[in-house]
Amino acid sequence: MSLKNCIALVSGAASGLGRATAERLVRHGARVVCADLNVDALDKVVKSLGPTAMFHKVDVTSAEDVGAALDLAESSFGTVNTVVSCAGIAVATRTLSKKGPHSLEDFSKVLHVNTLGTFNVLRLAAERMSNTTPDAGGQRGVIINTASVAAYDGQIGQVAYAASKAAIVGMTLPIARDLSKQGIRICTIAPGLFKTPLLAGLPEKVQNELAATVPNPSRLGDPDEFAHLVQTIIENQMLNGETIRLDGALRMAP
Repeated sequence: MSLKNCIALVSGAASGLGRATAERLVRHGARVVCADLNVDALDKVVKSLGPTAMFHKVDVTSAEDVGAALDLAESSFGTVNTVVSCAGIAVATRTLSKKGPHSLEDFSKVLHVNTLGTFNVLRLAAERMSNTTPDAGGQRGVIINTASVAAYDGQIGQVAYAASKAAIVGMTLPIARDLSKQGIRICTIAPGLFKTPLLAGLPEKVQNELAATVPNPSRLGDPDEFAHLVQTIIENQMLNGETIRLDGALRMAP
């Protein structure tokens, strides 16, 4: 799919990987609805992108919110044929600590937002895509989810986050198989250490120490490098049912 024919919904678009993705897609001719809970930040992002971008406040776990964002895309640009899910949360809690066992509420919340929220967005978008006319190659759209290297190398205190991202990895192939007859592809990106606002807010010494753990290139990833991979997945029809680590060969220590 050419990005000039791309009508995208990007969740988590107010900052970090989601923002970089929205910026790259618009830069290459796509029309984008940016979704996030941070309306003030979203407004600034969309104003910087121009008339081919709009925003909608979205809780990814809400069918009503996601449906409204898809409606906005349809009324403004046409039916969404691309979804990039970057919205997510994390907690840092050990399974068992001096305070007692891991909070079941916290564990559930992380899975609810990261896993259920990701699935909620893609299931509703896939339904819209399935009702469109396929292109000459029988394709109707592409879904790109965001996991993490934590799905494979979860660190101490990352049990909830790692579980939520491993679930995203695990559902990639069955969804690709489920949606194959509709001509809808799906891939997952598992990023390593990227210079998102979370890491950029750490002291420079800590950032440098983290960067040194990446074998090659020995630095933090640029969010636009994540966005570049999103573009590649959109444009290359043979990428389907795959999870791609984007991490400079990083393997996280415990």
